[in-house]
Amino acid sequence: MNTHDIINEEKINEYLEKGKKASKEEISAIIKKARDCYGLSLKEAAILLQIEDENLLESLFDSARFIKDKIYGNRIVIFAPLYTSNECTNNCLYCGFRSANKELHRRTLSKEEIVAEAKAIENIGHKRVLLVCGEDPKKTHVDHITDAVGAIYKDVDIRRINVNAAPMSVEDFKKLKKAGIGTFQIFQETYHRETYEKMHEAGFKRDYDYRLTAIERAFEAGIDDFGIGVLLGLYDYKFDVLATLMHSEYMDEKYNVGPHTISVPRLRPALGSGLSETPYPISDLEFKKIISVYRLTVPYTGIILSTREAASLRDELLSLGVSQISAGSKTNPGGYEEDDREATQFQTSDERSLDEMLQVVCEQGHLPSFCTACYRANRTGEVFMELAKDAHIHEFCQPNAILTFKENLVQFASDQTKEKGEKMIQKEFEKIDDEKMKEETLKRLKRIENGERDLYF
Repeated sequence: MNTHDIINEEKINEYLEKGKKASKEEISAIIKKARDCYGLSLKEAAILLQIEDENLLESLFDSARFIKDKIYGNRIVIFAPLYTSNECTNNCLYCGFRSANKELHRRTLSKEEIVAEAKAIENIGHKRVLLVCGEDPKKTHVDHITDAVGAIYKDVDIRRINVNAAPMSVEDFKKLKKAGIGTFQIFQETYHRETYEKMHEAGFKRDYDYRLTAIERAFEAGIDDFGIGVLLGLYDYKFDVLATLMHSEYMDEKYNVGPHTISVPRLRPALGSGLSETPYPISDLEFKKIISVYRLTVPYTGIILSTREAASLRDELLSLGVSQISAGSKTNPGGYEEDDREATQFQTSDERSLDEMLQVVCEQGHLPSFCTACYRANRTGEVFMELAKDAHIHEFCQPNAILTFKENLVQFASDQTKEKGEKMIQKEFEKIDDEKMKEETLKRLKRIENGERDLYF
């Protein structure tokens, strides 16, 4: 396979250069077109990435809010990362787990320790986790991951485990599929080949092409739900955002499935990393533009925001296009039971607990969701894409978000969160248009109050 057919750097640069010449009228027309919620072309996205005018930016942001609400409503899906290991044979300059960091306390959790971490996460109130580990072929191979997934599903009431892992062979991806993972997530970090080579000094991760084609091997193995992203700040964000969209377009055209999620991590300081500063700093305003361009170009895709960002900015971005957030995150193995900050992958900024985040989400008029229904109801891949692209996914998401949030309030929430949450549930319940769905949702809410759990459509 010629991977230059997937990421064509010459074409990306050509689009960006031509995008600089667009008039205000052309830009306004593209933003208006995007509100139809059918997405944009790469050429149009390249034009939006060049916006500097304050009024045009506000128009861009307003359309991002509109599209997010139309496709996903005001729901915010919430999850927690679970780090099983920080042992790694790669030397990625931006990462605290890099092999050259001799100051890091290295650790790979046993199966029993992983279950204990998952139970700690469950006891906070989470039902969705993202399993993450460093890349060490002898310790964090596919069996380490599948054993962890199986043990968590068996012993803990975690209902969806997404996996962020190194690229694998088709046979190993088949093992992941059999284990019952949700979304397979992999970041190219930067799609710019020269920068990629500079940032990855040693280890298997140096192989740009093998990493880029990982998702296609996952599809060959039967995994049809994937998430992508870049580490913003390693290279020019305009190039990397457009390249991410080019990768999305390639997958959508070849497999009829675009990314379930796009993550937007900005480079953060990491203890023992090989970078003294961010190579390409991104301002908060540019960050908002990035999220908005993603939302307008691939309206069906979930946008994930981590605790890398400051609390105040995270709160603002909830309305701008973000649809999934992590909360109460720990980025080191054993972090939910311990507090070993010297073993973290990067510094987090938003240290608020899940309970505190739920209050904020409600106060801003959003509905927290712990839903895992699509994965278990086989609404993945092409099925999910069809529902999302036609803006029908909310027909399931709205009642499921209500039910999962209700369960959280009953089991885990503080009195203050319960008060705000019950008001939000009542408000959102009234938005359900289908009377039969509304009636059944009410019945299930009462069943949850009476002690039943895990009810979904």
